[in-house]
Parts: sequence; structure tokens; C-alpha cells
Amino acid sequence: MQEIREWLNEIIKELYDVDFDAEITVAPENIEADYSTNAPLKLAKIAHEAPINIAGRLKEAFLSKIELLGVDKDNSLDEISKDVFMPVVTVSEPGFINFILPDEYFMNKIGGLAEDFAKNISWGEYSGKTVICEFSDPNPFKILHVGHLYTSIVGDAISRLYEYAGAKVVRANFGGDVGLHVAKTMYALQRENIVNPTIEDIADCYVKGTADYEENEDAKQKIVALNKQIYRINQKDEHDSELAKLYWYGRELSYEYFKDFYAKIGIKFDKYYPESTVAELGLTKVKEQLEKGVYKLSDGAVIFDGEKYGLHTRVFINKDGVPTYEAKDVGLIFTKWQDYHFDKSVVITGNEQLDYMKVVLKSVEQYAPDLVEKTSHLTHGLVKLPGNVKMSSRKGNFLKAVEVLDMVRDALKAEYNSTDEKVYLSAVKYAFIKYKMGGNIVFDPHDSVKMTGNSGPYLLYSCVRAKKILASVNNVFGEHSCRRGGYNVVTLSNSEREGVSQKNIIVEAERNLAKKILEYKDTLQNAVFEMAPHKLANYLYELAQEFSRFYENCPVAGSEREPERLQLVKVYLDTMAHGLDILGINIPEEM
Repeated sequence: MQEIREWLNEIIKELYDVDFDAEITVAPENIEADYSTNAPLKLAKIAHEAPINIAGRLKEAFLSKIELLGVDKDNSLDEISKDVFMPVVTVSEPGFINFILPDEYFMNKIGGLAEDFAKNISWGEYSGKTVICEFSDPNPFKILHVGHLYTSIVGDAISRLYEYAGAKVVRANFGGDVGLHVAKTMYALQRENIVNPTIEDIADCYVKGTADYEENEDAKQKIVALNKQIYRINQKDEHDSELAKLYWYGRELSYEYFKDFYAKIGIKFDKYYPESTVAELGLTKVKEQLEKGVYKLSDGAVIFDGEKYGLHTRVFINKDGVPTYEAKDVGLIFTKWQDYHFDKSVVITGNEQLDYMKVVLKSVEQYAPDLVEKTSHLTHGLVKLPGNVKMSSRKGNFLKAVEVLDMVRDALKAEYNSTDEKVYLSAVKYAFIKYKMGGNIVFDPHDSVKMTGNSGPYLLYSCVRAKKILASVNNVFGEHSCRRGGYNVVTLSNSEREGVSQKNIIVEAERNLAKKILEYKDTLQNAVFEMAPHKLANYLYELAQEFSRFYENCPVAGSEREPERLQLVKVYLDTMAHGLDILGINIPEEM
């Protein structure tokens, strides 16, 4: 698709003198072709010409370009170099150009990938650039729930996409180590006389403290006062009082709990920003811009009037002079910039933060528009179990992150009598990543482990099948065989390739698999540009389905096309391993 796009853009420039980026897609099922473009339909608005006529002119230009390369207009394949680009070009109503490529083209490209997959699949669009991805964002003194698990998995996948594109990626985590949620938990801990709490005590006391705050006015006032005390303890780094000792103990306990959980799911953060470390800078920035009119005073508090921008008004510094979440987010933006001078900043939160972040970013846009331009805010919906039950950490009826792992592990054991860590983690990660971000997700633990549907274990099983094929013909090519990545890799010499007549003997399943593999790099690029790991996940599922059809219809060992099919299986496994690695999924040796 890249080669077709490049040729088409050149021809459009020559014929119409416009810079144009043609979109090439896999041809729909009702068109007998490999690839297709609607470029003539879009060009019609510029050229003031019927789309079908434009399509005809572009087709003739393609044929002329092929003829200049020494290829007959009838696209005869006899005695033609396999390195020459040789599409059959057709036109269809209302103005599509379609491309059919010969089998030799696909198989020759697969041969190149087999020789050096890493080199041919690499892409440096973000080389030399720094991307900071902020996700997960749990608060100390609260428990990790399923939403944190979701953002951790998807955020890591987005980070890996940028790393594939050549970026230096900083995985950042931001959490509230001060604030009302801390005061609520601390109030309940003190009331229960718990001096050295466990993480379960903290989870329980947050729910109790929240209930006290909402239902008891006296408790509410005490929690508000406690919040101010905790803020001062943190600000002055006080450690002597009993309250301070309890606070620092609970804070450190929370961080260790987070660290242990992230290790379980194979994610490591490069930077953790507690709110207390960015609050002062946020306070300073807001006060500076208050004097310049960006923010204004209202009943003793500092606010940003978002209504004149079609947003809502929010408080950035409260009446007591304490920075709110909004001011802390301002401080976070500038702290990230001071630390990394990023080229791009990605922030992932739940949908409920969408309007909130619009106000924060709109306020910063008034005095640091370049930082806002570099920032992308992505949001996601709720994760629910079958039955669509809404859960809330505030009320204590939420699904803990660790419980999700346990549920999937139990489902895998019940279904296949296995507790393989790579398999159950693949089930969890793929079940979240395969959905487009934004909407709610219904997560079914039993469906996530099935090896016959759109699941992580299904993809792993497909990879293990490919490994077994390669292992079954180990060393069949003697000195042309080598070991990479734990499985056999077959490389054909030029003479071996030239000695194989491929015309008219490649079956449909073989060709379709090769064609699908060659869509991989385009898929990755689209996933990076759109920050959409679900596109990669869905592609891998479609690729695994093509491999399944190949497996059923194309025997490898002992067939006349054994060398070519081994090469195809090898590149398939390379592609799956590379794609699954970007999703944070590892392939087991056996299943």
C-alpha cells in the first residue's frame, strides 16, 4: 500500500499539479482486487472533472509508468524481475482505482521480511523526540480498581506504539497524596485506632470515611480540618507527630502496593508525580496569571471563567489559599515540561474527566499555548461485568484490579486446567485493548480465556502452532537455517529462490496470508497516529484467522512448496510476536 500510494501521489502531482496524499485501502469484498483508492472522488472537487474520467487518466499514467520500467501493458509476468512493481490496474464506478498484484510480488516481499524482519518493519517517525505518557494515576490511601487496570494496560500499549515509532517514551504516573480522599481515610483510621494499617484497612477506611463525610456534619468538619493538617504535614515534611507518622506510613504502604501490582502485569513507570510535588508550582503559576487577568477572584477563591469559552467555571485556589486539583494539574503540566521538554504529552483518564481537563487546558492555553498544543487528552469509559452493574469505589462496591486477575486465572483453570501466567495476562490485556477507547466495556472473564474466539489466548495458540511447524522441519536447509528468538528461521539463497517457479501454484490461503502480513506496517503507523492500539489488536486477530485458514489448507513439511511456506510461517510468527509485544503480551513456549 505504501508503494502504491507513493506512485499515485507522484502521478497526481504530474497531472494536476497538486500535492495530494492518496488513501490506499484493502479492496472491499465486492471488488476483485487487492487494494483500492477513492482518490479520483476527492480530486474531482479540485480538478472539476468527473471522478470516473480522473480514474481513467490515472490508470493510463500507471500503465505508462510500468511500461517505462520494461513491463508490458498486459502485465505479462514472463521473464520479469520479481523486484519490479507490477500491478494490474482497473477502474470502477463511481471513481475508484483498483490494483491487483501478482503472487510473485507478495511472496518476494515475504522473502525480504524473512531475511531481516526488524529492519524492514522499523519506522522512525518519532526518532529523537520525547513523548511522555501519563496513565493509571491511582491515589495513595485508596485501592486500585478495574479502571486503573484498564488505563495501565492501554497506556502501556500506547507507550509501546510510540517506542516502535522511535520515540523516547517516559511513562508517568500522577496521584493525589494530599486531598480530601486522604483526610477521609485518615479520619477513619484514627477513629478505628489503626496505627499500622494494611492495604485492606486503607480500602475499608476510605469507604467508612467517605460515608462519615457525606452523612455526618460533625465528621465532615473534622475531615476538612484534618485535610488542612495533612497538607501542612506534607508541605513542611513533618514526621514527628502521631498524625504525621500515620500519614507517611500509609503513603509509603500505598506506593509499595502500586509497585507490586504493576510488576504483576509487567508495567514499569519511569516517573511518579505525587500531587504534593507539583502543587506549589501550580499555585505559583495560577497566582502569576491571576495578576494578568487569566484567572480572577470570586468570593475569596481564584477561578477560571470557562463560560466565555463554552465551558464551565472551576476553582483553582480555594478560599483558604489551598490549590485544588485544577491548580495541581497546571503544576503537573509545567513540571513535566521542566523535567523533559517533551515533544508530545499524552494524558489518559476516565470520561468523567473530559470537561474538567478541557477547562484546565483552556486556562493554560491563555499563557502557554505551545504546551497545550503538544498535549493530547484521551478518555475511556467504565469497565463493567456482565449484567451492567455500575460500581463505585466511594461506596465500596467496586471491582478491585487484583480481583480481575484472580477471576481470569480461575476461568482459565476451570476451562483448560491451566494457570499459565502469560496466558491469563494475555486474556486480560487483549480483552481491554481490543476495544476502541471511549465507550464502556463489558468484561467477561470466561470469554476472555476462550481459545476459539477473539481473545488473547486464541492469538497465543496460533503462535504456538506456528512454532511447532517451524520446529518440525528444524535444520531442513542445513547451513541456511539459523536460530533466532527461540525458533527456527529459514533463509533461502538467491539461487534457491530463482529455482522455484511460483506462478499458478500459490493457493488462495497462502496468498491471503502473505497479503495480510504486508498490511502490518501500515496498521502500526495508523495506530500510532491515532493513538489507537485497538487497531493493532484487531489486525492481529484477523491475521491469526488467515493463518488458521492457511494451516488447514496448506501443508508445510514435505510439500513441494515447503521452503516458501516455511518462510511464510516464519514471517507470520515474527509479525505476531512483534505486534503482541507492543500490546505487552508474551508468547509461551507451549499451550
